[in-house]
Amino acid sequence: MRQLMRCRVILVTAALLGVTAGAAAQTLGEITGVVRDSSGAVIPGATVAVTNPATNATRTAMSNEAGVYHFPALQPGTYTIKVEMAGFRTITQTGVELQVQQSARLDFSLQVGQVTATIEVSGTAALIASENATVGTVIENKRIVDLPLNGRNFLQLVSLSSNVSSGFQSAGQAGSRQGGTRSTQNISVAGQRSMFNRFTLDGVENTDVNFNTYVILPSVDALQEFKVQSGIFPAEFGRATSQINVSTKPGTNQFHGALFEFHRNDKLDALQYGFTAVPPRKQPFKWNQYGFTLGGPVWIPQLFHGRDKLFFMSNFEGFRERRTGLGLFSVPSAAMRDGNFGEIPLPIYDPLDRSTPFAGNVIPKSRIHPTSQRLLEFYPAPNTNTGSLVSNYQNSQNRQTDKDQFIQRVDFVESARSSWFGRYSYADEVAIAPALYLNGTKLLTNVKQAMLSNTRVFSPAMVNEFRAGYNYFFNSLGRELATERDVVSELKIPGVSLGPPIA
Repeated sequence: MRQLMRCRVILVTAALLGVTAGAAAQTLGEITGVVRDSSGAVIPGATVAVTNPATNATRTAMSNEAGVYHFPALQPGTYTIKVEMAGFRTITQTGVELQVQQSARLDFSLQVGQVTATIEVSGTAALIASENATVGTVIENKRIVDLPLNGRNFLQLVSLSSNVSSGFQSAGQAGSRQGGTRSTQNISVAGQRSMFNRFTLDGVENTDVNFNTYVILPSVDALQEFKVQSGIFPAEFGRATSQINVSTKPGTNQFHGALFEFHRNDKLDALQYGFTAVPPRKQPFKWNQYGFTLGGPVWIPQLFHGRDKLFFMSNFEGFRERRTGLGLFSVPSAAMRDGNFGEIPLPIYDPLDRSTPFAGNVIPKSRIHPTSQRLLEFYPAPNTNTGSLVSNYQNSQNRQTDKDQFIQRVDFVESARSSWFGRYSYADEVAIAPALYLNGTKLLTNVKQAMLSNTRVFSPAMVNEFRAGYNYFFNSLGRELATERDVVSELKIPGVSLGPPIA
């Protein structure tokens, strides 16, 4: 039996972005502001340093003649900002949180005094986003991890954003052709159709070009945060009316990890409510979702310690679901399988002359084609209600879904002027939805994604980010025996063959 659909897409994207005072990359953010004295006059030449305490990565800049300092292309995270100027007290601002694609403004007012005298400020009010007109809502790591998610799918949280609705009826062709989890992601941003969304992951394309669904769906433990954008986008986004902008979690100087297992079982479920004297039996059900996350500095005992330099984050998540239900079908009676169609009131005519009916509606066995005999394998004999031609076959519907995904991210701080990070991800999904004997459907999906990014500071006014990404997407939604049996060849129909595989 031929597969209904097979799709393989390979997409390679690359970007070379010259970032100046008015632009920012898709996932990276920026911090800018003005340095003034206590009278409100701007201070040029002040030294401003921004440090990520998790990795000790530091960048410095000087305020210009207008007192403006600028740090473009910063990874989302929490930063410490230090401002120094001869004749003024040093200010150190800690706990400055920078979110995905945020352009945050933080102004400083220096007080006259010795440089050795330091004013420390911890915690900040919400940073003002006055540098661009982008409208969006950031869902940070705490909400992603702490809020209950059925299936650990972070896209269930998009409804926390304003002007976003989700969870409505399945989206037509994506459901009937692609199948699986991605076909059920129905998200409407600003009233647009669910097919009008665009997904990016760490600043590279993460959108399936067939139906604008996602390519990689990261585990919630691998995510730093994501942003649903529904307003005016910077030029680097390019297309679609809404953006779901996701950032994975980088490694830090401290080792962090998690080992998890989420289990559901029919043994722990309550009985179904039934309007009968005897309560219905519970249907067998098993659900296991398990994996791990580990991040920290790359460390090889007695050889290398990557503290402040080289970091990693590894994540794996597996999913196994088994459901069993009952299916009821109408199949030919036992007599019909031998050619006796006497149960049908209308006459059956001999196809050779189309005018002579078979006596008693009985087709001689010698007239039954071998191909028809072979097809009887897929039409089992009745096993219930055998005196009827309706709902006379019952079988167990053993549904199974297997999913695996893996993410490996590596960050490298080359110097104060250059930093790198790369990521490799893959995901597999196999799902079997049974029907009549061996007539169900099988979903096979395999996706891979790789990306590399470099942020290099050429001068306080010029920062360049290079970013390249590679996507591989394979999707096949076909019959239950796909990739296992060549039923077309087994039937031996003259002039009919399976043909070459679809590329």
